[in-house]
Amino acid sequence: MTEKEEKSVFFFDIDNCLYARSYKIHDIMAKLIDDYFMEKLNLDFDEASRLHQRYYKEYGLAIEGLVRHHEIDPIEYNSKVDDALPIPDVLKPDPKLRKFLESFDKSKVKLWLFTNAYQTHASRVIKALDIEGIFDGVTFCDYREPILICKPKPEMYERAMRDAGISEKSRCLFIDDSYNNIKGAKEFGWKTTIHFLDANDPSPKIKAGDYEIRDFEEIKQIVPELFKSAKCNAC
Repeated sequence: MTEKEEKSVFFFDIDNCLYARSYKIHDIMAKLIDDYFMEKLNLDFDEASRLHQRYYKEYGLAIEGLVRHHEIDPIEYNSKVDDALPIPDVLKPDPKLRKFLESFDKSKVKLWLFTNAYQTHASRVIKALDIEGIFDGVTFCDYREPILICKPKPEMYERAMRDAGISEKSRCLFIDDSYNNIKGAKEFGWKTTIHFLDANDPSPKIKAGDYEIRDFEEIKQIVPELFKSAKCNAC
């Protein structure tokens, strides 16, 4: 890499990506969201669940539907949903994940968190997994803004690039468990898009991005040049 070349940036989704879906964080969150809909909108469980899913499908985030149509305070929502998750009780330090992340050659690539959650949720998960200090930054859905921007909107990928200080889409790599988010990144023009599948997930009929993996170690086969071993092998 010459002095004028930008470092690549590897964007990592957080939930159901840095930790396994088997922890059921998503299930706990879904219940908290349904409870919030029931409390704030005076709905029964079935109505709340249907509206929750409708907003998720329409906007990518349930909170965006609440803000748009019900004037809900998103920061209060965050305190009752994301920040109410029992993260420290469920997630534990992951030495294998830390070792994998530390195997990247940081002279060649930045590691960047990229989440549709608010910044407090990102911080709590990273702390629980004991991978603080490894990532160079985080792009999150800013609940303080009047119009929420989240993946897979093109504006969110633009924001991530600005935050990470990169201008070339060809140097952007991205892994996410969401089909739509990976599809959106590929359509936006990011060069290397990796759909992370759970061990029990069937492969989609049409691939979302460039690659599908079920273990982070497979990334070393996709971009071996970004890892420390590649540097050593060239010695």
